[in-house]
Amino acid sequence: MKIQKVTEETRVKVYALLRRAFPDSDYEAELVQKFHENGKPPYEWVCIHTGRVIAYLAFTHAYHGPEICGLHLAPMAVMPDFQRQGVGSELLRFALRQEAIKNQPLFVLGAPGFYAKFGFEPCSMPICPFDKDNKHFLSMRNETTSPFTIGYEAEFKTVGQPPAPKGKKRR
Repeated sequence: MKIQKVTEETRVKVYALLRRAFPDSDYEAELVQKFHENGKPPYEWVCIHTGRVIAYLAFTHAYHGPEICGLHLAPMAVMPDFQRQGVGSELLRFALRQEAIKNQPLFVLGAPGFYAKFGFEPCSMPICPFDKDNKHFLSMRNETTSPFTIGYEAEFKTVGQPPAPKGKKRR
């Protein structure tokens, strides 16, 4: 298994992986494709096994108004036949050690039980616009105490509504 930055050659494989990992949603694949089309690739890595992209992870800028205040972990995906084997965990641990990531405040909208293993904690501030109660919104190295709604890159809004976190239904 090899972890590397996403390349022009692996982009199409990333989109296919995202569609397989999220079979009920095109949102994630379209989101990453929009980033690439707009020349704004996030910090992103893939895990390759026998020539196949089996996992993907990206970080994009988080905003407090017009100012960057950290990074969002989104999306993260593992090919279904490699899930629950530690591949996603290994890729996330690798990403968290990278210079561009390791000292930044990080935010993630996802399964609290999974992300807590890596140091993410429940986050009451800032407020996540995609999770009104912040029940699935977690952070790391976040010292925010003043209330504000965290911003995302414009691409998050231009590809439709993101799917609800696991265990939560859209209203």
